[in-house]
Amino acid sequence: MSSASARHILVATEKQCNELKQQIADGADFAEVAKQYSNCPSGRQGGDLGEFAKGMMVPEFDEVVFSKDSEIGAVQGPVKTQFGYHLVEVTSRND
Repeated sequence: MSSASARHILVATEKQCNELKQQIADGADFAEVAKQYSNCPSGRQGGDLGEFAKGMMVPEFDEVVFSKDSEIGAVQGPVKTQFGYHLVEVTSRND
């Protein structure tokens, strides 16, 4: 079964998500941005979600994490789910 590890940042608006993505692209630390801005409790751990199997997350999130096109370590997003807008960084994946 496929599994992955990822971290994410959850915010309420696509605009804020894009602004945070730009900050990270400009050199800001993903974990520090997550601690400061994420609306998810995982933000306290720098957005770390740990390891999870395919199907454990909402479909939109799974689609990004388990896509062969998602490079390990690249920041993906915004990804819209019922919770808001996510930036996602896949830290490892086992297919």
